[in-house]
Amino acid sequence: MDARLLALDQGTTSSRAIVFDASLAPLGIGQVQLPQHFPASGHVEHDAEDIWSTTLSAVTVALAKAGLSASDIAAVGITNQRETTVVWDRRTGRPIHRAIVWQDRRTADRCATLKADGYELAVTAKTGLVLDPYFSATKIAWLLDTVDGARAAAEAGHLAFGTVDSWLLWRLTGGRVHATDATNASRTLLFDIHAGRWDDDLLRLFRVPRAILPEVRDSRSDFGITDRAILGAEIPILGMAGDQQAATIGQACFEPGMMKATYGTGCFALLNTGTEAVVSRNRLLTTIAYQLDGERTYALEGAIFIAGAAVQWLRDGLGVVASGAACSALAADADLTQEVVLVPAFTGLGAPHWVPDARGALFGLTRNTGPAELARAALLSVANQTHDLIAAAHADWAASKSAPSHATPHRTVLRVDGGMAASDFTMQALADILDAPVDRPRVLEATASGAAWLAGSAAGVLPDRAGMMRAWRCERRFEPAIPASERTRRLDLWRRAVTATIAMSAAPPARST
Repeated sequence: MDARLLALDQGTTSSRAIVFDASLAPLGIGQVQLPQHFPASGHVEHDAEDIWSTTLSAVTVALAKAGLSASDIAAVGITNQRETTVVWDRRTGRPIHRAIVWQDRRTADRCATLKADGYELAVTAKTGLVLDPYFSATKIAWLLDTVDGARAAAEAGHLAFGTVDSWLLWRLTGGRVHATDATNASRTLLFDIHAGRWDDDLLRLFRVPRAILPEVRDSRSDFGITDRAILGAEIPILGMAGDQQAATIGQACFEPGMMKATYGTGCFALLNTGTEAVVSRNRLLTTIAYQLDGERTYALEGAIFIAGAAVQWLRDGLGVVASGAACSALAADADLTQEVVLVPAFTGLGAPHWVPDARGALFGLTRNTGPAELARAALLSVANQTHDLIAAAHADWAASKSAPSHATPHRTVLRVDGGMAASDFTMQALADILDAPVDRPRVLEATASGAAWLAGSAAGVLPDRAGMMRAWRCERRFEPAIPASERTRRLDLWRRAVTATIAMSAAPPARST
């Protein structure tokens, strides 16, 4: 029998498990929705026990659909929503509080204070990140300072911190392994991405005890063995990467200059910069794309907080669409004479703006504006935000030492994946606004397939990087189809809307009467 691989893809809104064969074709998929908690404005939480239980349920479904048992699996790979912060008690294995999700903005004031005190340049130099509540460090400090007795317990070595990968690994191994990989570590504001280690100066700045941190390993490494009592078999866990880095691997973006964008709750675009950690002049992030055999490969990353979540807002908040597919069909019927622009800054603006206090805004509404125009505005907002990321990444890459002299970054092909990549309307809008080709692969499960490749290549049942690149297949290429004048007009409307949205975030609050 061909080798079978299990990828655990734990995301923001659901936990998924996919069984792959040796050609990385999905054999069985399990997906279980993850409850969301919003205890206050700007606060987003998950119950860590829900993360665990929904992951197990997804595994059960995936194995059943594949007609397999756990003993048929050669290796497990884990990929996860990044930055989301879990702190648990080593003695009991229980979380001390709900997990604080990457979208959460409760520590915005703390980040603003650190910026005002002049720390951001030094932090960015070591981590490649900006001072923003998006990342884990201020979330950890908030938990230790807020939960009764937590800081003392952490100092005594009784607590453990982890991003979701570490939490799942701890539970899968029955509490025997507390580890993470370099990609997830690089998203905490505590990890020196150049030295490849937790940094004592950063730990002091953010008031995080070293005793709670996981061991950092290669993305392709021995992460332990699953407890037989949990999955019914002892399976080696051989791969681990944050979701966006795993998608970069799944899209076979192994060469410098290759770029992918993943569309889920948010959108994340990564441009492989090879062994050079390119410093962004345009407020993008410098991050670790993957670490294999002790060698770090870097990327420039732009993060959009709201992509698929804009469609969720139309569905759950306004009740004007029934599904993502319905949104695309509705958008295609919109009145093109209406210039409705949505800036979906529901949880702040991400790269390249980084305005955590910004909030969503709609422009150009008329009495004739209806569901179709709102659907079109939501999908175009995803393309417009991606344009800002790609333009910034191209500018940074062109100025780097690693970019080849013959590079033409403006026409860089963008590989796309994730749920929204299935929307022809959105992908065509993306190609139009980028003025560049957009390639959609045959298998959209790039995040999970990246985790599976890490595990499978470590187990010796999948090909090396060159083989992975040869095996990648395009399902459809979207080419630009609008005139330059229309592209310029759309971008001008978008930029004016973003400027107005940012200006509103800086306006003083209204006084109560």
